[in-house]
Parts: sequence; C-alpha cells; structure tokens
Amino acid sequence: MAENSGIDDGARGVVALAAGGTGGHLFPALALAQELSARGHVCVLFTEERARRYLDAAVGALAPFREVVLVPAATISLRQPWRVPGQAWRIVSGVMKARAALRARGARCVVGFGGYPSLPPLLAAHLLGLPVMTHDAGVAIGKANRLMAPFARRMFVSFPEVTGLPRKYLGKTVHTGNPVREEVLKAAQTPYAPPRPDGPFRLLVTGGSQGAHFFAEAVPAMLRALPEELRGRVELTMQCRAEDMEVVKAALAGLSLKEVELAPFLVDLPWRMAAAQLVIARAGASTVTELLVIGRPAILVPYPYLADDEQGQNAEAFARMGAGWVVRQHEADGKTLARLLAELMTAPEKLRAAHEAAVAQARPDAAKRMADVVEQVL
Repeated sequence: MAENSGIDDGARGVVALAAGGTGGHLFPALALAQELSARGHVCVLFTEERARRYLDAAVGALAPFREVVLVPAATISLRQPWRVPGQAWRIVSGVMKARAALRARGARCVVGFGGYPSLPPLLAAHLLGLPVMTHDAGVAIGKANRLMAPFARRMFVSFPEVTGLPRKYLGKTVHTGNPVREEVLKAAQTPYAPPRPDGPFRLLVTGGSQGAHFFAEAVPAMLRALPEELRGRVELTMQCRAEDMEVVKAALAGLSLKEVELAPFLVDLPWRMAAAQLVIARAGASTVTELLVIGRPAILVPYPYLADDEQGQNAEAFARMGAGWVVRQHEADGKTLARLLAELMTAPEKLRAAHEAAVAQARPDAAKRMADVVEQVL
C-alpha cells in the first residue's frame, strides 16, 4: 500500500475516503471510489492496519484507490480509565498524520464511512478547512459520525429514517442508500425464481464476514425439526466458521438434505445470494443492503449484543419494507425457525412478494447519488 505524496495527474481532484477496517465500512467506500474514479477523480483511502489483510483477501484489487494511507486510531474506553491517555495520544497522532497526508496529496474533501479509524482523517480535514461528509450504512448513526455531525456538510444515510442523531442535524442528511460493489450490481441482474412445489429449495445461511457460532447450532436444529418431506428438498449453502465445521458436518449427517455445501468464507457471496430462494443471515448493514439490491427474501436473526441494537434496527427496517422476517436470537430455537421455514417453503407467493418489496425499496444507484453530492460540494 503505497504512500506517495503530491498526487497530480490532471485528474478532477483528490477525494479522501476514511473508513474503519471491516467490510461494513470498507465496501461502501470502495463502491463510492469506483464511481468517483470513473468520473475522473483520484481516490485515497484512509483506514487502519486491520484493513490491509481484509482488503487484500476480500477485494483482491485496489483499482479504485490510488493508494491506502494507514493512520493510528483508537476508541476511548471510559470503563478502563488507565488506558485513556494512550488512546487519546493515538487519536492525536492519527490526526497529525492524516493532516499531513491530506495536505501533501491536495485532497479537496473527506468522506467518512464510520468506525473509529475514520475519526482522525475527518478531524484533520476539519482543521484544514476541507469539506467533511459522512455516511452511515445502518439505521443507527455511528459514534464517529455523531461526533462529526456539527462539522459535516452532508450526512449520507442508507435508510429514510435514522436514529441517534439530534434533530438539529437532520437537515444535513441525504437519503442516498448504501453504495454496493460492482459485483453486487452484477449479481442483482439474476432473476428471482420462487421454489416450485416439490422442487429443490435453495437456502443460503451466512453469518457475516466473521461467521456466526449461533447458526452452527441453530441451523441443524431447525433442519432436524423440519418435516422430512420438506427437508429432502433443501439445498443448503452455509457459511460456517472453521472451528465449527466438523461439529456442523456431524449435526447435518443423516438429515437427508438434497445438497450441502459448507465454507468458512464465501468469497462470491453476492452470487450465492442471487442463486438462493431464501437467505438466513445476521442483519449487518452491508448484508441488509445487498439483500435489498439483489432482491432476495430473508429471515434475519440480528446479533443481539451490539450497542443501541444496531442490527436489530436494521432488521426491523428490512421487515417493515416487506422484504423479509425478523426472529430475535432469544426466540430463534430450532422449532421456531423450522415453522417459519416450512411456511415459506410451501408459500412461494410470500417469497415472491418479499422479493418484489426488496427490489422496490433498494437503491442500487446509491454510489451515483453520493458522487453527485460530493461533486456539488467540491
């Protein structure tokens, strides 16, 4: 990841993007960079060390980014006050490094995509007098973006209604949707085919980039509780953490499923979604967005241990759109999930309706909407 300075090749301007090191933050930044690069802008990504391995493994190419600048960052943990001075110094160091890097590259603005590593570049941009914009992938406005709300020119949001933002800043929000990668847009062109009576039923289970131990127990229990005549139709593709793989294989053995594929990481997840007739998943913002854009009905089991119930808010918004169903983890025992799955397997019209609702609510042009506003601000 190069850190060359003084970028000047006749491009329309350098746009800096700042994001945390997880897919939920990085993929929307990548999508906006693809759009801006196509319009002649140079894009530079500011992020943390954790993103180096993630980008190399999950993206495989950094074509939309001229370079990636790694900056020190930290989150302040008041529950461990003895660590606060060191955390504060890392943030200050990150701001100083980001400020020098932005100035050297002639950046014209910074767009932050959330996560604590986005904060130093955004603060540095404000100190330099550069326009600051933020984006939230989920319903709940993240902490870093809430802190930057007083200084932001625009705050891009993925859902028409958001939580956690003081009313006085709502006038800054622009409902663009959540940008998705080109691979997702290509997968979205796959037509949806509801299941035929007595035909195969293609079920995808995914627990996000890190997998989900919960599904390793819940999915086999659900399939055991499913009536035998329905179970024999299931073609299961399941993301399964490496440490859970053997246990899941043993739990599925003897269930007479039509087909089973287990993998610790699905590198072609958008295409797997497109091939599925129903998805069971967590409710991270990227997952929900990709389900909407690709237009696949889903049962969402939000991760229950996040502050502000972020995934729960995403899942409930998805269900209100009519695109799927929410089962809270404390209620998601095998019998409950099996009843819902059996109902959907025998009611293709419900799956079709959820598909149509997802497509109607999706904003596949989110990157274009954001790029339009960025260019207005430049």
